[in-house]
Amino acid sequence: MTFSIRELKGIGPRKEALFAKLHLVTVTDLLQYFPRDYEDRSHIWPIGQAPCGSGAPLLICGTVISVQEMRPRRGLSLLKVALSDGTGAAELVWFNQAFKKHQFRVGMTLTAFGKLEWSYGRRQMNSPETEEGRAEGNGFVPVYGLTDGLRQNDVRKAVHEALGMAKDHPEILPGWDGCRQSAFSKLSPLQAYEAIHFPASMAEKEAARQQLAFEELFDMQLGLLLRRHRQRPRQGIKCGPNGRLLKAFYEHLPFTLTRGQTRAFLDIQADMESEVPMQRLIQGDVGSGKTVVAALALAKIVENGYQGALMAPTGILAAQHYEEFCRLFSGLDVRIALLTGRTSVKERQQLLEELAAGEIDILIGTHALIQEDVHFASLGLVVTDEQHRFGVRQRSALEEKGKEPHALFMTATPIPRTLALSLYGDLDVSSIRELPPGRKIVKTYAVGEALRRRVYVFMDKLMAAGQQCYVVCPLVEASEKVDLQAATELYEELRCKVFKKRRCGLVHGRMAAKEKEAVMEAFQKGEIQLLVATSVIEVGVNVPNATVMFIDGAERFGLAQLHQLRGRVGRGSQQAYCILMAKGGSEETQQRLKWMEKIHDGFTLAEKDLLLRGSGQLFGYLQHGLPDLRAADIIHDVPLLAAAREAARQWWQEYGNPGKAEEAVTRRFGAAFAGLLNN
Repeated sequence: MTFSIRELKGIGPRKEALFAKLHLVTVTDLLQYFPRDYEDRSHIWPIGQAPCGSGAPLLICGTVISVQEMRPRRGLSLLKVALSDGTGAAELVWFNQAFKKHQFRVGMTLTAFGKLEWSYGRRQMNSPETEEGRAEGNGFVPVYGLTDGLRQNDVRKAVHEALGMAKDHPEILPGWDGCRQSAFSKLSPLQAYEAIHFPASMAEKEAARQQLAFEELFDMQLGLLLRRHRQRPRQGIKCGPNGRLLKAFYEHLPFTLTRGQTRAFLDIQADMESEVPMQRLIQGDVGSGKTVVAALALAKIVENGYQGALMAPTGILAAQHYEEFCRLFSGLDVRIALLTGRTSVKERQQLLEELAAGEIDILIGTHALIQEDVHFASLGLVVTDEQHRFGVRQRSALEEKGKEPHALFMTATPIPRTLALSLYGDLDVSSIRELPPGRKIVKTYAVGEALRRRVYVFMDKLMAAGQQCYVVCPLVEASEKVDLQAATELYEELRCKVFKKRRCGLVHGRMAAKEKEAVMEAFQKGEIQLLVATSVIEVGVNVPNATVMFIDGAERFGLAQLHQLRGRVGRGSQQAYCILMAKGGSEETQQRLKWMEKIHDGFTLAEKDLLLRGSGQLFGYLQHGLPDLRAADIIHDVPLLAAAREAARQWWQEYGNPGKAEEAVTRRFGAAFAGLLNN
């Protein structure tokens, strides 16, 4: 049952419109509008002992000994109420609020709450909240986010009314029995909502918050399971145990798999040998060896008589994968082909004929793979590299070219466990954290503008020795409004003045795709020694001979982006360097650069990045369509999130009631979750 906020006592059309500005339309919405802070009104200070100038509001109580209205100049009125309790006196002051005068009289007992300052030789409290009588024991009073025209007392009174209505209509409280069977459910539903809005202590408030956060996360995870249930078909390709091809592939590997790679493939193996199509995300730091894991998965599907496809976001990355797969499958009876926008018409036609006839086992390519005339004889596994670079429709378009194929997604942008549990509740997640043995750490230095020339001398010395360098800028062209090095401007300066003896190239996102790929290919082949670029080179470039990543204007990049750029170097046997040049920046910027100098693990940096961003920006930043969380904070509530995920899975395994699940999540999140459920 849904009740409009208009049904609460004291809310007419004007206040209803004001509450609507805060997206509070129903009584349920209001009950989930949790305080952003609390004022401690549990203790009344003796006026003579109350701290002045602390900046924290406090509670005092006394007898009114005088009420004065003053008009020191035209357009300004002062209302002064003197309060005494025997230990001292304080002056309560309001500016241009003479209408309050009738609320006070000499001799009355008055409680005041506000910031106490020392002014003109006396204690003074400006514009305090007041209440007649001794209001001790009010506990912690909620502070809500407001909009113009709405006061704190308006929201507090409305919430009181809503809690009263919930006593008679408990169904308006979000949550249900399914999510309340947990160790976190120590209060009744009504008690939990009363305690989070009007707690007697901060301990009571936190207990209520944890209970409501668990329920909220449970419903969100249930929604993701429901989405997964709707997306997954009933029957997929059930692969057999590993056979001769997998054994031969292992024997041909010139290295031993890391523990992370082994664990990831064991997860994939179990998925592919079940009847349910795999939906797994492999996340691993730059250089962690995700490609080999994907190759193992593709070998397994080929061994079982099906074809595999790997889609990459750029032609260069697709070509790199093709070359790597040719090396990995060398000597094995596996036919591999490459299809990109640069494939000639004649080659393309022959390739498509062979693909449709089942004569190609593994097809690697770009968006070209999802074109209508690309037909597979029997597609059994789809691998999407750098999956965040593709839209949902692009990824599903490739899967639709097979009959319920397994799907494997890969990303080199590490996602913290917290976020992975939340965002990918409809995917299984495997992480590869270890780097292959012998991989050197990229030495990272944050420097100021004063060291620019020294950096250039250092880079020139390395290029003279045959190594290659990147220079990355945040802008393409110079801007009068932003004082940052522009790629085009810096390219001309470096090419014509600083590195006149070196072969320089420029690449940025505004260039035509073919032109951009030609420059990148020239750099990859060593024909270009110095590449000036925007962050377009963040993903998909593998140049082992590149040893310097110089980021100009590093203050303009986020942690994840800086780490991705750093990952472009250090891919060979030589020592690599990342130099971050920043022009000042905020305290947060300086902290980000310090972390880059000290931390080289992408997962740890991703956790730090979330702490800087805060959970408020989390879902909007990722544009995943998840609802806003009211009680939970997924950055700090990791144990709650893990417990909620497990509880939701257990409920689904035991009951598996899609109708009940949809009712629960829609009741809590409303239309905000509908799009996610039906995607």
